[in-house]
Formats: sequence, C-alpha cells, structure tokens
Amino acid sequence: MSVRVFSGAVLGVNAYRVDVEVDISTGLPCFELVGLAQGAVRESRIRVKAALKNSGYLFPLHSKRITVNLAPAGIRKDGAGLDLPITLGLMAKLGVLSEGCFQGTLFVGELALSGEVRPVRGVLSMVAMARKQGISRVIVPFSNREEAAVVEGIAVHPVSSLGELVEFLTGEHEPEAYEPQELTAQRSFSIDLRDVKGQEHVKRALEVAAAGNHNLLMIGPPGSGKTMLARRLATILPSLSFDESLETTTIYSVSGMLRNKGLLKQRPFRTPHHTISDAGLIGGGTIPRPGEVSLAHNGVLFLDELPEFRRHVLEVLRQPLEEGSVTLTRAAMTLDYPSSFLLVAAMNPCPCGQSGPGCRCSSNEVQRYQSRISGPLLDRIDLHVKVPAVPFQDLSEQRLGEDSACVRERVLEARYRQKQRFSDEPIQVNAEMTPAHLRQFCQIGEASLHILERAVARLGMSARAYDRILKVARTIADLADSETIHPSHIAEAVQYRSLDRRLVL
Repeated sequence: MSVRVFSGAVLGVNAYRVDVEVDISTGLPCFELVGLAQGAVRESRIRVKAALKNSGYLFPLHSKRITVNLAPAGIRKDGAGLDLPITLGLMAKLGVLSEGCFQGTLFVGELALSGEVRPVRGVLSMVAMARKQGISRVIVPFSNREEAAVVEGIAVHPVSSLGELVEFLTGEHEPEAYEPQELTAQRSFSIDLRDVKGQEHVKRALEVAAAGNHNLLMIGPPGSGKTMLARRLATILPSLSFDESLETTTIYSVSGMLRNKGLLKQRPFRTPHHTISDAGLIGGGTIPRPGEVSLAHNGVLFLDELPEFRRHVLEVLRQPLEEGSVTLTRAAMTLDYPSSFLLVAAMNPCPCGQSGPGCRCSSNEVQRYQSRISGPLLDRIDLHVKVPAVPFQDLSEQRLGEDSACVRERVLEARYRQKQRFSDEPIQVNAEMTPAHLRQFCQIGEASLHILERAVARLGMSARAYDRILKVARTIADLADSETIHPSHIAEAVQYRSLDRRLVL
C-alpha cells in the first residue's frame, strides 16, 4: 500500500491540491518522480535524501525502488514546496511515522540539505485552498507563518526543521497553533503633499485622480516635480479594504515577495524601469509569474519617462487598463492575473526636455517624440496635465501648502458618494463606469453639452475620450458634493486633455 500526503501547488494566483503518493518496493534501486514534475520538483529527491541523513534518519534508500506520484498527474508542478510531503511519505512508508498523523493536514515546505525547512511562495493561496477542501490543519515553514495565518478557520503550525516536525507529529512536542498579530489600521508615510512647492493645479489633478481612480499623465521638464508628485499620490488614496488587501497579498505571495509579512497594509506603488520587457510588465515567462501590472493591483503603477519605454511594451497595457485583468495563454494552460491599478505616467515635453525658449528641438522632433505614445494608449489615460518648471517665488515661499491628510479627507468623501451611488452595481469608482452607467449617472444640461460639443469638434476627440471626460466630470462633481454635473465641471475635465490639443509647454 502506498502512503498519501496532502500538499499544494500554485497555478497563476490560485492553488490546487496535490496528493503526494509514495511507494517503496524491491527491485532495481531508483527514485522515480512521476506526475509532470518540473525543475525544482525533480531535484527534490537529492534534497530529500540529504535532509534525512543530516537529520539523523539513516535509511537503506539506496537499495530500494522508490516511486512518488504527484496527483493530479496531468498538471505540471514546479517549485520546492513538495520537498516536505515527499519526505514525510518516505518516513511513513519506512515506519518512522504513522500514516494516521497526516489526516486532515496539508504540508508544504522546501528542505535544506541540513533538514531546515525553508519558505516557499504561494503559501497564502495554498492555505486558502486547504480551507475550501475541508482540511483543518496546515504545516508551513516558519518564515511563512504570517501569510498563512491570514486565512481564518484553519490551524497553522509553523516549523523550522524536519526534526521539529517529526516531534510534533509523534506527539513529543505539540505547540499551539500560530495566531497572527492584530492588524493596525494606522498608516504612516514619510512623505507628504505639502512637501511640493507650487504646482497647485497638478495637486488638484492628483486629487481628482485619487477620488475617481483615474489614470494620469504628467508632462513637464526635468526637475519640475513630476516624480515627487507621483510618489505622494499614495498618501491621499484610501486604505486597502480587507478584500483588497487579501487579493494583493495573494499576488505577492505567489510571487515570493512577502518576506515574512502578513496582510499588506498599504497600496502597492510599483515603478518599473523603462528597459523592462513585455513579460516583465504584463507577466509570463517559461513558468508564468505575475508582472508589474499585477503587482500594482489595487495600487499605483508609475511609469517614469513614458516615451522611453519600448512601444510594443506599452501596447500590452491596453487589456489591463480596460479589463482590470491579464490573460496569459500558453500551449498547456491559460492563466488570469488580476491587474486593476491606477496608472500614473510622466514624460518630458520634447527630447531635450527643456521646452520653451531654451528648447533646441524642431517641431518634427517634438512630434516624433510625443508620437511614441500611441493614440489608443493616450485615450485610456483620463488626465493629461502640464507640469511647468517651478518659479522662484514658489520655491522661496515659506508657507506650506495643504497637507495630504486634508486632501485625503475630500477623496474619502468623494469615494463614499461613489460607493453609495454604485451600491447595486458591480463597480466601485467612477473610472469603472460603462456606457450604460454614463447614461444613468452622467446626465448633463444644454450648457455642458455645448462645451463638450465644441471640445470634440475642435480637438478631434475619440468616443473613448468623450466618455472619459464625462467620468472625470462626474468625479469633479463628487468632490464638490454635487449630484449634478455643472458646466464648470465639464470645462475642468476638458482642460485635463492637454495632449489632445497637441500643445507643448
């Protein structure tokens, strides 16, 4: 009879149960791993033998025929998290452990040659899967204890070594289940919006972007404060809800980026370099992993020097910007990664970056530089804001501007109005409105319609840009505590489309 031990593996951002079946028989000595074991899983037989020997368990494995089946056999398994259940199956088959001690328990962990249990990625997804499968207890590496304890209704027992786990399973030592620390709602930032001198109109654009979750593009010369402003957007965004935190933490867990943390408390702020590949941005690889757009889920993706990104890399942003998810199709699988983020980008107005009297670029060079960003991508960015150089009077001003806390209060009030408005809808913020929502919630009068008509005629806006102006105007009205969209709200939304006018600073 073979021995069965429950474990798990990650596919995309979700986990599935893996039944590790171990059999030892007489015959030609070998150690076979079947069930589409890949890479690190195939190498586990070497780690397992060394870990057993160095933990003091000397077995005549060299003279036995060992077969390990990883079910379901039709799904590829990768990663080192199956080391621990394979080892326990061998120990049970050789009589060191009883098979009964595995009942209702899921085991996951990588083994060092010394027998130490090392952390693995995707533990949060595996524990959530175990609870759905009716498993009552999980054994995880000590460094994964915080993320595993996030899932309620299941006992989490962290272990540091193989010897410690054997003592636990044999009843020699039975520690209590790990309890996570209380999650504090207090957020602290070392930066603040009042650190930025001048640029009041850009701060207003940041407020509108945060209130309605609108994508933002800042155009200005070097040193005008674009990056400084973008980094301070996180200080005025609402805190993560529990569901949002759980989603984002799961992505970081399967990416192996939690580093012994529990639920993430702050919205992610990702700043990939402009040399990033399309797979690095959108996700993928030989073994598909989440890209930067998924790591920025429920947070901010900041692309500095936007025209310096390769064009084909930028074009892959279209799907996540529209749908809030990424679908990766491979020969053997199709994976969906969540990627609902707020895009903030920055660029110079021309190749030399100076613009104005000091600019050395011809009109053709400026046009070629700005055309590196395609029209369809620009259509998906709600706010285009010019960020001029800060005048000396603003730099020397001693009086501090409005701090992030005050702006954040207005953002939270506007978000609350949206939550009430969309309480019966599958959306939460204005940026997610569909054409049906626009017809229902963005009714405008004759004066507002006249402003929009002139803007579309003069600027040659697309239908998508027209819809985005209405969404931004709805957010501006929410910030003004107005259920009606007034002409002033439409006018402000139109002036946030500076690149449609093809004006240069």
